[in-house]
Amino acid sequence: MLLTKKTEYALLSLISIAKSNEPKNVDILSKELNIPKPYLAKILQSFSKQNILKSYKGINGGFVLNVKPNDLTILQVAIISETKIPTVFECSPSMADCPTQMGGQCCIWPVLNKLQNKINNFLDSLTLDDIIK
Repeated sequence: MLLTKKTEYALLSLISIAKSNEPKNVDILSKELNIPKPYLAKILQSFSKQNILKSYKGINGGFVLNVKPNDLTILQVAIISETKIPTVFECSPSMADCPTQMGGQCCIWPVLNKLQNKINNFLDSLTLDDIIK
């Protein structure tokens, strides 16, 4: 699974909003990024609810970043977009929570868990600002 279209659209939207000197509305972003307007509106609303974006109503309304781009990690964007930590494998993050009930006997779980942790740390070390540059 890792990063879905939803996360990709969120990142593209946040980058466009961050680069703008004025609020960006959903109509403009939808056309600019070729993302269906209703889908984009839901994505942006989830970031607004998390206070990542601030929305302004009216004719000159739209969205602006409510945080500094270097304070927003790609992992945070993915978690808000996906409503959970995106995973590479379907293994659970805990051996005890293994859906097959065989976590203690699994020889690949430690490797997959290590890889997942490295990916999480990498995504947490990258910020929106890193991508904008």
